Amino acid sequence: MTKSERIVSERTIVEACGDRKLPQLGVIEQRWETDPIPLDRIEERAADAVETLDFEAISKGDEVAIGVGSRGVANLPRIVRGTVRGVRERGYEPFLFPAMGSHGGATVDGQLELLNSLGVSETTADCEIRATMDVELVGRTPDRDIPVYMDANAAAADAIVPINRVKPHTSFAGDVESGLSKMLVIGMGKQPGAKTAHEWALDWSFRKMIPELTSLLVERLPVAGGVATVEDQRDDTAILEGVPASNFLEREAELLEIAYEWMPTLPFDDLDVVVFDRQGKDVSGAGMDTNVTGRILSFNEPAPESPFIRRIYSRSLTPASHGNATGVGQADFIHRDLLEAIDVEKTVINTITAGSVRNARIPPAVETDRAGLVAALSTVGVRSPEQVRVLRATDTMHLERLYASEALLEEARARSDLRVVAEAEPIEFENGAFVAPSPVSVE
Repeated sequence: MTKSERIVSERTIVEACGDRKLPQLGVIEQRWETDPIPLDRIEERAADAVETLDFEAISKGDEVAIGVGSRGVANLPRIVRGTVRGVRERGYEPFLFPAMGSHGGATVDGQLELLNSLGVSETTADCEIRATMDVELVGRTPDRDIPVYMDANAAAADAIVPINRVKPHTSFAGDVESGLSKMLVIGMGKQPGAKTAHEWALDWSFRKMIPELTSLLVERLPVAGGVATVEDQRDDTAILEGVPASNFLEREAELLEIAYEWMPTLPFDDLDVVVFDRQGKDVSGAGMDTNVTGRILSFNEPAPESPFIRRIYSRSLTPASHGNATGVGQADFIHRDLLEAIDVEKTVINTITAGSVRNARIPPAVETDRAGLVAALSTVGVRSPEQVRVLRATDTMHLERLYASEALLEEARARSDLRVVAEAEPIEFENGAFVAPSPVSVE
């Protein structure tokens, strides 16, 4: 069956669901108080962060391998350029290397292309990039005999420095989740390291494994520390600091607590339908952040208690995903545009490596937005248009403004953390597509 043969027409959906009256939507805004680092200070702050790292064991002129590769990190080109500058100012020779596990199709060219799409190149960073998929076996864990790998170029360097954002993970909860430690263990382990870690995590949770493997890597390799960021609710850089190897796990755990406090979420715990205008690897490693959707598809980790969303309709895949639609399995319906953008091979490689193959399952694809919304509303139970609880969001990362149905507008009026920006109006379509733009612009 071709992709086009999998698309269900709007006519078929309407015939099956009836001539359904749709809810009206207004606009709500979450009230957030943030204090981001000014853009013109980012590079300087990154250079300053290098001052706190542990370089005592190396000499002037030695090589420092800087690992880069996580999608969605705000101001990443500035942070990388500043880190490179800071290393040079201390008298060392930096080089960059892709630290992204199996992403980019687990190929050198794919990882270089992915770095470039993140705005990181030899030109923007003023630094050489050394890319390989080769790894060195660093050692094995004492109790479970798990092999631990490191990018071959990084392992040969005199010091190693990962750059990453600290944030809640989408598949597990622990003292450290997404951040410097995970990049050391999985990102810098390339495809073999990522695959090994994810396989073992199915029996031995990431929450226990990541700290133990991180400790081994810090002990066996010249890890000087890392450059960590924490982003606020608007995804702006709010913390940018160096974390020395001597305080690696402890400080990352503290930063994770702050990241949880600042993490943007949906403002309602019980929802009938949520429409996400886009999903993607630059939005979340899971395509759609499971902390927002409440849908963890790993069989060995419990789903969050909230929110509870009865139906999710996902409309498109971000260009920066390069066809990797990991997380599409969280949706109940998808738009034809998303289906047609999926690179099945990249998606499957990523989900096999992560050990969460349900994230690659492709939901029913519909021809139009009207068809997606009607199908979703027709499968949540009996609700009048005035009662149904519907949100439309740009994606799981941009949640400041949301389209909301009348029932949610009424609740928002009584809450100090929400503001009604626009009253409810009928949903407009043009050839079946939403006329109203995404609630938050990401251009």
